[in-house]
Amino acid sequence: MNVLAFHIGPGRYALPLAAVLRVLPAARLSALPGSPDYVAGLLDLHGDPVPVIDLSRLAGSPAEAVRYDTRILLVDVPAAGRLRRLGLLAERVTGIETLAQAPVDAGVLAAPWLGQVARAGNGTAPDTSLLQLIEPAQLLAPEVAALLFGAAGDAP
Repeated sequence: MNVLAFHIGPGRYALPLAAVLRVLPAARLSALPGSPDYVAGLLDLHGDPVPVIDLSRLAGSPAEAVRYDTRILLVDVPAAGRLRRLGLLAERVTGIETLAQAPVDAGVLAAPWLGQVARAGNGTAPDTSLLQLIEPAQLLAPEVAALLFGAAGDAP
């Protein structure tokens, strides 16, 4: 499986490449008052508003300064009864990697958005080659999805 790898603090994380719709450079975001602190803001994507989650803050790490390799990863997530576009602010995006082994279960009950763990590359590198996969469909708690996208049945 191919994944898009990036860092949250010192840890290495990845999204399945098939889940990533687009990779954008970091951009100016509009504030969303009343949203959780890990909601970085709202991206104007060709006239369409797209909420953006800061993965560092979601993981409980301090927000990193925007760097040359900070990106917004666009994914679709289920919310309000259909798939909705969501941006993920990811620091130090390192690129596409191939998993050397099938992912193994290592989910965290307190963070359902964290999925399986796998080793990238040829499988002989040191432990730093471990990647924690992120499950886009599990990123938003129902109350946060309702705050960002409205309730099921609301107008698109």
